[in-house]
Amino acid sequence: MDKANELKLIQTQGVHHITIIGADRQTSIDFWEGVLGMPFVFDQPNLDNPNEGHLYFDPGDGRLITIFTNEERKPDATAVPEDTGSLHHLALNVSQATFWQIPERLDARGVKHSGPVDRGFMDSIYFRDPLGLRIELASYRFEPPEGCRHADVMIEAHRIRVARGDHHIDKEHLADAIEKLVQRDQQSLSSDRSARNPYGRN
Repeated sequence: MDKANELKLIQTQGVHHITIIGADRQTSIDFWEGVLGMPFVFDQPNLDNPNEGHLYFDPGDGRLITIFTNEERKPDATAVPEDTGSLHHLALNVSQATFWQIPERLDARGVKHSGPVDRGFMDSIYFRDPLGLRIELASYRFEPPEGCRHADVMIEAHRIRVARGDHHIDKEHLADAIEKLVQRDQQSLSSDRSARNPYGRN
């Protein structure tokens, strides 16, 4: 292959935004801000369709969830098709403090949900939005070490899990991954940083 035809990556640097085809404007505002607490930050026409609005919400990290709205479309709670190539679910991050309040807060709205689901490295709850899209509210069970990301911990935990022949990532793999990342990335004056027991010395 000559240099002119050499394949190169198109390197991504995070999710820029996710756009969902919504129903009417108020349903979108009531769900994304009125249930999930996302600030409604931007509002303009859909530049590709003058019959639609385009609403922007901040999911909590400064990136965007955007909704195309049309006052002629009414909410339909029928489950969104999950065919090959379709979106299965949208997962949003919540703190552990918030996570354990979710069932009661969904129950208060009469929303069916999965209840807490143990995913080993995180806790999850699933339910559907007013348009039938499956939403996951997920909460990590760990905080990455300073200077690392959740993905850094996950790949190390994966390697540990595979080396041990375990079925899936669980809390012990995460703890050992965090320890490994700290030892690798954070300096110490000690030449021996192995685990020791200072209790019971004479």
